[in-house]
Amino acid sequence: MPHFQIEYSGNLEQVFDVTALCEHIRATAVEIDTFPLAGVRVRAFRADHYAIADGDPKHGFVDISIRLRAGRTPEVKTDATQRIFDAAQAFLAPAIASHSIALSLEMRDIDPALSPKTGSIRAHLGRPSQEVPS
Repeated sequence: MPHFQIEYSGNLEQVFDVTALCEHIRATAVEIDTFPLAGVRVRAFRADHYAIADGDPKHGFVDISIRLRAGRTPEVKTDATQRIFDAAQAFLAPAIASHSIALSLEMRDIDPALSPKTGSIRAHLGRPSQEVPS
């Protein structure tokens, strides 16, 4: 864990590179000690149906949701939240300068008792792809 979910209005598809934003957030997250490398997941979802502000279709939004396993101090979460928001804001600055875009971010704790997990990513980290068993 953590999971980063980016939801964006469909009118922004041609305004910025969504895949590059995902990678920018991933690269920022793995530099933050509270986010374990093997747990980082960044994904984006286009919203095709939305209504914003006065209804003018020129308006767009990017909303980032971070779900993080509970247990970190408020100070650690505040720092991580701000660092991810700053990274997203810097990446989107050219788009925000030329388009009507609202950027928001929220971090939420996940109750570990209600969120079982399993996987093999940790076992595969650091191995060249040809050595990964199929």
